[in-house]
Amino acid sequence: MKIHWKKLILFIAIPLLTGGFSALITMGSMESFESINKPPLSPPAWLFPVVWTILFVLMGIASYIVWEQSTGFIRRNALTVYFVQLFFNFCWSVIFFSFEAYLFAFVWLVILWILILATTILFYQISKPAGYLMLPYLLWVTFAGYLNLAIYLLN
Repeated sequence: MKIHWKKLILFIAIPLLTGGFSALITMGSMESFESINKPPLSPPAWLFPVVWTILFVLMGIASYIVWEQSTGFIRRNALTVYFVQLFFNFCWSVIFFSFEAYLFAFVWLVILWILILATTILFYQISKPAGYLMLPYLLWVTFAGYLNLAIYLLN
């Protein structure tokens, strides 16, 4: 497979910019977040942007592979679900950090998890490597679900 570097960079930039914009919007909420009760296994604050950057890059690479290795309805369907989950990802941060609506954020996260699972399956059907690249994201959001629910219960 020949790599189209400009397209690859664009596909990686889309989730990175989405995550970056979400972080920018919620930046003012971090002081409040630091003061709430957190569950055991809560990672240090510095780890979140590192993990999310890696996940967004993997997501971008996976979406690029899907773009390159599929056409028509199959590609459109897979990428539509992908972009819907990316929108849900963006909104979750605002719901959780800015609105501090922890229970609603958890419900939203469950929907996000289902969308990520659907994206992963659709990507896997097109390209096994693209599906595998989504697995760390699915696992991290599973862990985020634990953190989100525990924060709701503790606060």
